[in-house]
Amino acid sequence: MTTLWRQVLAALTDDTLDDDTRERIVARGAAQLAVRRAPEGEPPTADAVMDVAFHEFALLLTADQARTALREVRRG
Repeated sequence: MTTLWRQVLAALTDDTLDDDTRERIVARGAAQLAVRRAPEGEPPTADAVMDVAFHEFALLLTADQARTALREVRRG
């Protein structure tokens, strides 16, 4: 988990990353936060991931990006 957050912080500040790479990394961070913030017993939604990405990281994600990030986070 710590590695993901290091990657997210680096992605937010690294101008050498292309947009796709940055968005994938930050989307995983947003998905992880959405999983942690979901009410117990309820899976997070793609909308929750998109909301976290926007409000926490000022990043607009598509529903597809959010769903992909959720799958990646759930797999570990």
